[in-house]
Amino acid sequence: MNTKVTFVELSAFEAILPLASGYMQAYAQQDPEVGPRCDFEIYSAPVSADQREVIEELLTKRSDVYAISCYIWNIGFARSVLAALHERLPDAQFILGGPQVMQHAHEYVAPEQENVVVCNGEGEKTMVQYLRQVLSGAPRFEEVDGISFWRAGELVTTEAAARVRDLMEVPSPFTSGVFEEGKYTTAILETNRGCPFSCGFCFWGAATNDKVHKFEDQRVRDDITWISKNNFVSIFIADANWGMAPRDVELTRHLVECSEQNGYPVMVSMAAAKNKPDRMAEITEILVQGGLLTSQPISLQSMSSKTLDLVDRSNIKPATYTELQKTLREKRISSYIELIWPLPGETLGSYKEGIAELCRLRADTLIVYPQLLLHNTSIYAKRDLLGVKVERVPSDVTEADVVVGTNWVNREEYERGTWFYYAVHSLYNLRGLYYLANYLERSGTRKLEDFFTDAATYFESRTDTEIATFFRDSVKKLWNYDFHNFGMVAHLVLHSHREEFDGLLVDFARGQSWWEDPGARAAFELDLLARPYIYLAKPTPPRYDFTELGVESRAGSRGRTTSVVDMPADLAALLIDLDVTGLDAGQERLTRLELDHPRGRKLPYMPERSLEHNASYCQGMVLRLREYLPTWRPVSEVAALPGPR
Repeated sequence: MNTKVTFVELSAFEAILPLASGYMQAYAQQDPEVGPRCDFEIYSAPVSADQREVIEELLTKRSDVYAISCYIWNIGFARSVLAALHERLPDAQFILGGPQVMQHAHEYVAPEQENVVVCNGEGEKTMVQYLRQVLSGAPRFEEVDGISFWRAGELVTTEAAARVRDLMEVPSPFTSGVFEEGKYTTAILETNRGCPFSCGFCFWGAATNDKVHKFEDQRVRDDITWISKNNFVSIFIADANWGMAPRDVELTRHLVECSEQNGYPVMVSMAAAKNKPDRMAEITEILVQGGLLTSQPISLQSMSSKTLDLVDRSNIKPATYTELQKTLREKRISSYIELIWPLPGETLGSYKEGIAELCRLRADTLIVYPQLLLHNTSIYAKRDLLGVKVERVPSDVTEADVVVGTNWVNREEYERGTWFYYAVHSLYNLRGLYYLANYLERSGTRKLEDFFTDAATYFESRTDTEIATFFRDSVKKLWNYDFHNFGMVAHLVLHSHREEFDGLLVDFARGQSWWEDPGARAAFELDLLARPYIYLAKPTPPRYDFTELGVESRAGSRGRTTSVVDMPADLAALLIDLDVTGLDAGQERLTRLELDHPRGRKLPYMPERSLEHNASYCQGMVLRLREYLPTWRPVSEVAALPGPR
């Protein structure tokens, strides 16, 4: 009988194609010694699956070899799987791979588990050598390159395996028939491997910092065509720097052409090239025009030059990102800037100033991720020198260590910075007090960083609202690790607790010294009126007595209700300057504008679906600002509205 080999992938989300396992199976199948003597199977399940059910399914397979992919988001689950299988199938062999376990066999394998090995690099070549030893009947794992394992109480680590330099040695798992048709909805595509950068927080480049090796153009085109013809809804381009190579423009066009011909995919995501703003703007425009992309990520990480130098990212210029963001804004394409808090060298002050500067540059959306201490990165290697302190996210699925302190930030300052971001997210990204913040900044009344600090302090002082409680729990319990956390904030402040949030904003504003300024009150009222709806819903006027704006409802097209707003001229000019009205420069004298909350591509709230599902939808919408922002247009034919000015 052939040796049965089961690849186990526990993915972050449902129905994601297991590319890493596909590569290893395709590479092993072509080997004349291994391929004919092994039967391969890929088992994939999301980390949200029931662990007991997954373990029982894997036990029933009674495989001779289990190869388990291990990442930060699934390692707790993977350890449970390994423990159960190892106990009940003592004669099986196990090989673990992935960035979480590489060079860390001592943490994940017990000395008595001599039938468990850890792969310390790329899997294809190591997997074939490993299977040859298994097939021999008397494995000599010390002859396998790039692994660690226990023998007689000693941890043995063999010489590193050579990287795959010619990627065409690895057959395409798409066109070679590895993947079961109709089983997956999200494809992962890799057109090259390697990263020339060595960012200290990232395993991608920090662990390799090597020349980028490419698959041949026709191979990539064929893979894209296969993905399209097999009805994959979305595709993630897994290159470290999509857009770095000139060919990426033409490959992007091919992707759009395939979508137009076959109807799939309908969505594309990527990690954008770090220093190619013009090329990325061209690629983004192609994808947006093709309907496959709604927002472009810009991975800035920090505005501090000291921080960028300390994390080996100083060769990636912030100006590159801000120029790309400006170009996308001019083309009316949504974008979002990604930051990490707290990186080495970043102080609470530099972090706040950096965010405020990005707001002044009119960034669409700012996403701040917590820093995770990842294995095999240079920050991990220098963690003691950098004073890195971590707390682990409570979970039986992940092993995420969130950085809560460095030599530049203590635990209290880490929390202050996280509270600060919740203020920025709710007031700037979600437009809670967007116009007011800009008015105060431009009038010289209150700088943006001080305004958001004031709001964060106020939110923290409130213990009687569900929104403030959610912020507090997210800060204290590390809920911000969850990718859906910021979508949950959007769900709360723009939908389920909208009225409660209105009340928070009113109470905060009335307690500030600038409330005496009529212009500030007018900007505040404009924020209450124009705050967007993230779901498809009928706009409801806020319960607030307007004193500075004249507001009148009118029937719009398709049964919608719009608002005609009579406002001070300087406030109308601010709208135009912030580039959110669609009005042209020179129309600053307009003081009557019609506000409309468009349908766009919004979905209605789905009460029958889980809260997590709705939060996931909201998270996607947060990244696509222009999908849900209200629109303005001049109303010259409307008579002057009654009411105070």
